[in-house]
Amino acid sequence: MSADSSRFSVSYAKDAVFAPQGLWSHFEYRNLGIAEATGGRFGAHVIRAKEAREGGFKRHKHELDFQMIYILRGWFKIEAGGEVITAKAGDSVCQPSGVAHVTIACSDDLELIEITSPAEFPTIDVA
Repeated sequence: MSADSSRFSVSYAKDAVFAPQGLWSHFEYRNLGIAEATGGRFGAHVIRAKEAREGGFKRHKHELDFQMIYILRGWFKIEAGGEVITAKAGDSVCQPSGVAHVTIACSDDLELIEITSPAEFPTIDVA
């Protein structure tokens, strides 16, 4: 990693802004500044639910090198690769590229950190 491709970055809680800028409109996203600091090689967001949800999610897959989720609060349930996974506060999920998945439900207090590589990646709807 060369000095010209990365920079020091701090995201202060007092300045946190959550916005409906991500994949799902019923979640809010806080950009942690990692994409800017790494020239897009990595991305990190805090994502939180606006409400409890059951259903209404689309099956999809992502094409990326790395995707990891760490649950801070609440829980979510997904089906991925034929397996149903319920992740709760303190759990982490590392999801391989190209695996079709769908969120089944989430709690109203769901809050998680998502780390990806690269920061921007395609999401493909799957029937």
